Amino acid sequence: MRLPKPLLRQNKNVHKNDFGHVLVVAGSPTMLGAACLTALSSMRSGAGLVTVAVPKSLNLTLQKKLSSVLMTLPVKETRAKAFSPVAFDELMKCSHRFNVVALGPGIGTDKGTRRFVLEMIQHYPLPMVVDADALNALSQDLPILLKAKAPRILTPHVGEMARLSGITKKVIEHDRKGSAVRFARAHRCVLVLKGAGTVVTSPEGKVYVNKTGNAGMATAGSGDVLTGVIAAFLAQGILPFEAAHWGAFLHGAAGDRAAQEKGATSLIATDIIDHFDLRG
Repeated sequence: MRLPKPLLRQNKNVHKNDFGHVLVVAGSPTMLGAACLTALSSMRSGAGLVTVAVPKSLNLTLQKKLSSVLMTLPVKETRAKAFSPVAFDELMKCSHRFNVVALGPGIGTDKGTRRFVLEMIQHYPLPMVVDADALNALSQDLPILLKAKAPRILTPHVGEMARLSGITKKVIEHDRKGSAVRFARAHRCVLVLKGAGTVVTSPEGKVYVNKTGNAGMATAGSGDVLTGVIAAFLAQGILPFEAAHWGAFLHGAAGDRAAQEKGATSLIATDIIDHFDLRG
């Protein structure tokens, strides 16, 4: 398939700011790797700039783990060194610097962080990809999706989808497409229901069922990589549904190339990033 025009880089007279600035809001004391994977994935997927917001006491550790092409933004934290509700105000003050937010990978379940996540989903004025523990926080107050200030793309696996929808995993797996479509319409979001045959749906009922990918991608961090890809595509001006379905397709295709080289059993999340190919 031919890539969307914003990804083709046909104009030589461009600047990094033309390709968007992704804000990754992710990480906690035991899961900084998730923030790194999401951020590096966004950069490798064409975002012009990527900044990782992180609880302030973790900033130096994160900088040691991150690629040198990425930036960090330390913010207020709870006693557990997780995102504080006050961090929302800090990020609001600098929202003009960014184009898109990736929220949730490795963010943890601290009580204060859950409040922070809900504020971000409802009130932050930028398009947002919502993943991982941000989805678990959202399941406690799902109606805020209808009040969101900009498009929201949710990327649950079947367990997270069960918590969001109140439907059992067995019922969801029996009708993946129908479950995704009904949720996206009811909550006016783009939904990416991950798994074999990832289903991408829009609030208007558009559906894309992905055919790329393999069992080796059932590995820690693979979902964080997908979140970074979708966020980068949004930052480059691709519409939410298209960003999500292209993200799923190219993420799976990279995983297929990685599995051919490494074998499915040995595949890890960084292999997916290393095998991105956006040459069209």
